[in-house]
Amino acid sequence: MPEHAESYTVLRRGAQVHQEIVRRRSRFETVLRRVETPEEAQRVLSGLRQANPTARHHCSAWVMGPERSIHRGQDDGEPSGTAGAPMLAALLKSDMPSGAADLSDILAVVTRWFGGTLLGAGGLVSAYSDSVLDALHRSADQGDLITRVRMRRFEVASPIVESGRWENELRAFGVDVMGTDYSLDGSAAQLLLAVRDSTSQIAELHRHVARLSSGAVVPEPAGHHWVDLSGD
Repeated sequence: MPEHAESYTVLRRGAQVHQEIVRRRSRFETVLRRVETPEEAQRVLSGLRQANPTARHHCSAWVMGPERSIHRGQDDGEPSGTAGAPMLAALLKSDMPSGAADLSDILAVVTRWFGGTLLGAGGLVSAYSDSVLDALHRSADQGDLITRVRMRRFEVASPIVESGRWENELRAFGVDVMGTDYSLDGSAAQLLLAVRDSTSQIAELHRHVARLSSGAVVPEPAGHHWVDLSGD
């Protein structure tokens, strides 16, 4: 992903994806959850351990952040590199409905019940990778993968008699009008606006504000935030 991500794919909030495969009588159950910090991931992992005390392994992988800079895979007793690494690769490299490999803020836990037959290193890599991939396919089929976008906020000073018209026209152009603050003396209004954090969207906002104000007002940057396009 680029150094400064404008959007990425996440699980819908509240989604709990489960998928199971069996290899030589060993059962691999994958759970996908949306998480945003390693501490949250560890809490979910601990809960799954407690819920499945008879399982031999609870292997995990997570990817977090808009640039996916936080990631980790854990083998949990399986031979080194046979579980956490292939699980992490599945999360990092799988193409999403957006067409990009941009999945983040996600935890995958694969719980294994041993079936009595050793799978070997190659068999374990295949089983852990396939289990996560199957879970990702299920999440896509269920509509649980959505886009999260970075929004840039701006403040725009408006004559109070024009603020209502400016709000309506900006909304008509697809600008998110988050609120309006009025001065104590009732002489001015401050519009808080948001657009997607892209060069073209920001340039369009500047053009609209320039047209509305006859070039007298320039949007002032006021930070950014992230928004789920649906399913929040």
